[in-house]
Amino acid sequence: MSTLDEIRRRFKNDHFAMETTGITIDSAEPGKAVCSLTLEERHMNENKVPMGGAVFTLADFACAIAANGYSDKKTVSQQVSITFLSPAKGNRLTAEAACLREGRTTSLYTVDIRDEMDTYVAHATVNGYVIQ
Repeated sequence: MSTLDEIRRRFKNDHFAMETTGITIDSAEPGKAVCSLTLEERHMNENKVPMGGAVFTLADFACAIAANGYSDKKTVSQQVSITFLSPAKGNRLTAEAACLREGRTTSLYTVDIRDEMDTYVAHATVNGYVIQ
């Protein structure tokens, strides 16, 4: 069984999520993960709210940790639906991913994203596909 430090070391090679975007892995257990992002000017759009792409990347990465952190299978996102519910009012976004169903080749995850003021920023559903 992987430890959180082992998962962080393994996923540090996900350069876009961890380096470019600045996402951190806060916790992980089989089928679940919590990742967060401290918002900076580079994450904001013209309206001074987090860019949808930054929020989406956080959701996608949290799902990747939940699906792959404790698994010997490699699962990728097959289809993602995200609903942006409210602009973030705080300075830090937290994504909580959870597996609803895991089959032999496909899975279904939900990801809820909130800020530290408990603003419900986005909700995503992710269909995963096992590639190996």
